[in-house]
Amino acid sequence: MKDVKAPTSDSYREYLIESLKDPEEAAGYIGAILEEKDPEPALLRNAIRKVIEARVRMNVLSASAKQHHEKLDKMLTESAGSEIYSLVELLEALGFKLEITVADIELPA
Repeated sequence: MKDVKAPTSDSYREYLIESLKDPEEAAGYIGAILEEKDPEPALLRNAIRKVIEARVRMNVLSASAKQHHEKLDKMLTESAGSEIYSLVELLEALGFKLEITVADIELPA
């Protein structure tokens, strides 16, 4: 049997941030958190932070996105994300689903 080294959390984190540079991956990552039946606001905050970090590393985070992130992060901290998860639950009760998709805009290179 081959000796297989398990990835360290640092290498997984780097892998994750690298994969989140792909807009489809980032959308899926955030969407999966929102679909959880037992929501954990800390996970949503963490997922958004990782997507932000990926964008920063790509040098494509606008000042506007940074400001919106700061507001959302504060809201998630203060309210535990109750507004967001209430919206998700209401939509589901109405027979709808909130979906995160990639916008048809070009990010700066």
